[in-house]
Amino acid sequence: MVNELGLGLGLLLALIVVALHYTKGTEWRIADDISQEVLDQRAASVPETDFPEPMNRSIGGGGAVAIGGGAEGELAGEGEEEEDTGFDPSAIPEDEVEYFEVEYVNEGETIEVASNERILEAGEDEGWDFPYSCREGQCLSCGAKLADGEPDDIVHSNNDTLSEDEIEKGYFLSCTAYPQADIGVETNETP
Repeated sequence: MVNELGLGLGLLLALIVVALHYTKGTEWRIADDISQEVLDQRAASVPETDFPEPMNRSIGGGGAVAIGGGAEGELAGEGEEEEDTGFDPSAIPEDEVEYFEVEYVNEGETIEVASNERILEAGEDEGWDFPYSCREGQCLSCGAKLADGEPDDIVHSNNDTLSEDEIEKGYFLSCTAYPQADIGVETNETP
């Protein structure tokens, strides 16, 4: 009752499988790691910025060496003196701190922010996720724009990025900006 043709084909297929299993095929070769070469090419194609940006997210930019004061090279040019912005929030005595209503337009809420409190940090205290990178006024990651108010209603403790023209148009850096009047702000707005 056994079909001789079926039995023969089954044995033939079994022999082929066993033969293929024991034959040595071509060796599997691990591909060369070209990741460093690709990163080097990409880093060469990214233009350098005119200002140091700590933790710069671009290929080949910034890094841990840009963090902290007293660094030499890109951060502090030889013989250069830092420009005094004239605003030091820590110099405001506690009894002279003023509080202003700041409307965060994108979030749809208004909160009270002290004149010695950064606009970025006040929003973060409310649990809002705002963009930022350096927190030192050296990049545009935390950029914002006045929706209501005048450019003089905000002062910066440090601003290495925005030009006077951009400030006049209402742009500011929320990481180093302090309110000086009731204002409305739109976060994540850069010139």
